[in-house]
Amino acid sequence: MNGVPALKIEKLRKTYSNGLVALDGVSLEVEAGTFFGLLGPNGAGKTTLINSVVSLARPDSGTVEVFGKDAFREFREARRMIGVSPQEVNLDKFLTVEETLLFHAGYYGVPRKKARERAEELLQRFELVGKRNQRTNTLSGGMKRRVLFARALMHDPKVLFLDEPTAGVDVELRYKLWGYIRELNRGGMTILLTTHYLEEAEALCEEVALINGGNIAAQGSSEDLKERYEARNVEEVYMKVIGHDLS
Repeated sequence: MNGVPALKIEKLRKTYSNGLVALDGVSLEVEAGTFFGLLGPNGAGKTTLINSVVSLARPDSGTVEVFGKDAFREFREARRMIGVSPQEVNLDKFLTVEETLLFHAGYYGVPRKKARERAEELLQRFELVGKRNQRTNTLSGGMKRRVLFARALMHDPKVLFLDEPTAGVDVELRYKLWGYIRELNRGGMTILLTTHYLEEAEALCEEVALINGGNIAAQGSSEDLKERYEARNVEEVYMKVIGHDLS
């Protein structure tokens, strides 16, 4: 969109009521069409950062823009451009797979006819056609992950946040999901991925930021970071920058 970054975060701060500093002045810019990885240990601020962008958490100070729209003052416009597949499975257990998708589309004001067409397309893409009339609570963990993906895409967002999208899924499904994600990115979608699997970040992401203690500790392409830290892979970069593992 005319050279405007997909995501522009400036000096974002968030301290929780218990005194935990989740974000300590984070600044980050993600160009449109980029596949961007956000890596860091538990409690580093990854989910708080995502929640701040989508207005699930209100930062104490700082600004967020989504394709030039202020995420706080122009909430509706900004939020409509974002799809989120969350780390926690948060599906309504009383809805079927198809109802889940159609309800989500309705929430974003997608016209009914278009929503039905989009649902059909996504049910096929994520191999959920045979599960369309099943309640979500009867699905396997892997199937629930697919539904979260499909739901995130129902309103045709420009930016897709994937918070630990392959956590707890088997290797076969992980590679299948990688294929879906790559396809979306090749189609021009900006993707921001948080993951505990460093090989996933290395395989998928053009650019990576390492976050620790609410700060961006390092940022660059995988190749840049490996060169800068004299590392053989992203995992080695991570160990040198963060100094401990992801768990």
